[in-house]
Amino acid sequence: MSGENRGILYPARLPDLQRLAAPDSVAELVRWFWIPEWDIAPGRTSRQHLVSFPASNLVVQPDLVMLSGPQTRASHRDLTGRGWAVGALLRPAATPSFTEAPADLRDTVRPFDAPELQEAVVAAMTVADRDERHAAAVDAFSTWLDKNFQPATDQGRQANDLADLLDGDATVRTLDDAAARLHLAPRTVQRLATRYVGLSPVEMIRRRRLQEAAQRVRTEPGVSLAGIATELGYADHGHLTREFRERLGFTPSGYRAEAD
Repeated sequence: MSGENRGILYPARLPDLQRLAAPDSVAELVRWFWIPEWDIAPGRTSRQHLVSFPASNLVVQPDLVMLSGPQTRASHRDLTGRGWAVGALLRPAATPSFTEAPADLRDTVRPFDAPELQEAVVAAMTVADRDERHAAAVDAFSTWLDKNFQPATDQGRQANDLADLLDGDATVRTLDDAAARLHLAPRTVQRLATRYVGLSPVEMIRRRRLQEAAQRVRTEPGVSLAGIATELGYADHGHLTREFRERLGFTPSGYRAEAD
């Protein structure tokens, strides 16, 4: 999992980053943990561009804990100096532990009051060996979640299944597709997404497709943009271009040239 960079628009510009599997004790609450560490030269800034997964993240840094809601557009963060973060990409079943209205968190980043979590993760990140401190941070984070977050309910597990399907199966392109695959009514699927993610199923599908499009535009220079558009279910090349402009702020051709 540490080598996966889907959703990262410019992987070559990344600081050190690991994505680590969630332990079994919190696997129904966390998709994975992610840990970047950076040491930027004085006077310089490293801007990290992301197409985030359709989910919330709980993030610990040395001086605060933040809750980042589901993002609907590309986002960025400017890194300076030396630092680190330990984040948990939360699964839908975790949502009732921190909000009853995940849509209110859309496109927001808020402080999250969890001093015990911060203290435990900060202590773990003082370990000298990189792999050992990352393992210790994940263990500390998981222990806190297991103690403080509600366990997954049956409905939360259904929401997890929905998120896994929409994120992992490129043949699911509509609400009706998702409902048929899950053997649920479309209205039930819509309610699960609203209650546990804060985005509609269609928006979740669009987010996955945009991540895939960006990755393919960047990594497959020999494949035409029209071909990528067709394979991913866009109506045509123009549809792909409009999606890039609206969501990312640039065109696929411009991104391909810049990412080379």
